[in-house]
Amino acid sequence: MGHLPVDVRASLRFFAFYLANGTIDVDLLEGFDYRPSLFAFGSSLEQVFAIYGNVLEVDADGEVLNDGDAQYRAAQWIRHFCDPTYEVDPPFQAWETELHGP
Repeated sequence: MGHLPVDVRASLRFFAFYLANGTIDVDLLEGFDYRPSLFAFGSSLEQVFAIYGNVLEVDADGEVLNDGDAQYRAAQWIRHFCDPTYEVDPPFQAWETELHGP
């Protein structure tokens, strides 16, 4: 297998930028500075990227189909992580939060 398609790499780059900049889904996370909590321990950040990567869909040509949806689901996890009273709707399915790799 070759490199990830350019569109996927661009989506990952922008996702990382928005995440670090504090601007992932501004409407959902307005008023929540999640960065200190999220970046303090690697496992929280790992989960955010796992959700984004698991939800992201790519067509046969390598074009990203649902970057906004993937970002929103990651933002929902962040919101719940920072505010346990926030209810994720719809609830996460196991495949969305699965961690892959060794």
